[in-house]
Amino acid sequence: MKRFLTLLFCLVFSAFGFAIEKWDMPTPYPVGNFHTVNIQKFADDVEKMTGGKIKITVHPNASLFKMGEIKRAVQTGQVQIGEVIFSSLENEDPIMGIDAVPFLATGYDEAAKLWKVSKPVIEKRFDAQGLKILFSVPWPPQGLYTKKEIKSVADLKGLKLRSYNPTISRIAELVGAQPVTIQAAELAQALATGVVNAFISSSATGVDTKSWETMTYFYDIKAWLPKNIVFVNKKVFEALPEDYKKAILKASEIAEKRGWEMSKENYTSTKKILAEKMKVMEPSKQLKDDLAKIGVTLTNDWIKKAGNEGELLIKEFKK
Repeated sequence: MKRFLTLLFCLVFSAFGFAIEKWDMPTPYPVGNFHTVNIQKFADDVEKMTGGKIKITVHPNASLFKMGEIKRAVQTGQVQIGEVIFSSLENEDPIMGIDAVPFLATGYDEAAKLWKVSKPVIEKRFDAQGLKILFSVPWPPQGLYTKKEIKSVADLKGLKLRSYNPTISRIAELVGAQPVTIQAAELAQALATGVVNAFISSSATGVDTKSWETMTYFYDIKAWLPKNIVFVNKKVFEALPEDYKKAILKASEIAEKRGWEMSKENYTSTKKILAEKMKVMEPSKQLKDDLAKIGVTLTNDWIKKAGNEGELLIKEFKK
């Protein structure tokens, strides 16, 4: 009788299928940002590939959790899946800051190589914390926004420089600027109220925040290409039927490839928009030389923090 009831349960489960799961996904960036657009497409793909059994609701612009809260929310099961900018996690583990080491990877090919080299180590870190990385997409190269003309790093002294990771705070320290921690969702207001008067970010963020309303110059210094990562609670993922896990991984693969292309397209299009609204400049030779020296200092700083593992990753990248 017991065997009969077990068989009957399996037949009923098969007949009616897996119960619909509704996932919440907090993200830090606005609806129109290319990262959010890509994530919404990912959510749509997951729903389609699972026959509507997994529905992901995207909560953009830090509307559900602030960026600093998202990783913890996924770890503790408050939400099932989330997105953060990777380098924002450097304070908890220096390895997390590898893609924000200044002037280490300054183009898309180099950024892809750096991700390939560092991904196994980073996946292991996340796995140990009950998280599974699904995909990663870079921002366009980081540039410098200012109100005044900058000919050398000496001109940055005294400015209130927006920071979103330890690297920028350290840059501010080295150039005599004041670091002010401001997350993306709060940047436009911080610029409008004068809380910051300079920042390092992508052309995409410059457009998102209408930087031309408060800034005059954008210097395309190509400092680094930070990546956003999308990750899921490992227990939630592992509890899924095998075919749904495969569907999510396939949707993730598609999203990563699509996201990298979107980033490249965004870099071109947003620089054009900025050029119509403000002065888009290449850095002077003096500014380039000054920043290169800072890059060497910060690379050495990062290796000291990250230890032998970090040093090996840098060596592997530079091969």
